[in-house]
Amino acid sequence: MPRCLAALTAVVALAALALAGPAAARAEALSVCSGQPQKTVPFDSGELRIYKSRGYACALTVADHPGARRAMRVSLQARGAGPVVDSGDFTQHAGPVTVHALNRCVRASGAIAGKSASTGWILC
Repeated sequence: MPRCLAALTAVVALAALALAGPAAARAEALSVCSGQPQKTVPFDSGELRIYKSRGYACALTVADHPGARRAMRVSLQARGAGPVVDSGDFTQHAGPVTVHALNRCVRASGAIAGKSASTGWILC
C-alpha cells in the first residue's frame, strides 16, 4: 500500500507541474537570486532583473516566452572590478551572476536574441 501511495503522489506532482507550464518557469526564475528585487528593466524579448542582499548584488536576464533555445546574456559589474558574465543558448534565463557590492555601485546588462537592456551605475 505505501508503494502505491508514493506512486500516486509522484503522478499528482508531475501533473501539477505540467499544468503550471510557463508560469512555473517564471516563478522559478524569480527565486534564482537571493535578496530583495531592486530594479527590473524590460525590453522586447524579456527583462533584466537586479537583486541586492547584504553585501552582494545578483542579476539575471529572463525571457518573456520560455521555450526554444536562443542566445542570452547577462553581465553584472561592481565599480572597480571586472564584469561577471553568463552567456550561451538558454531556454528560460541567463544567470544568475553575483558580485560583491558592499558600498559599491553596480551596473548590469542583459540580452536575448539581439534585444538588450542595461542600467547605468545603480545601488550606490
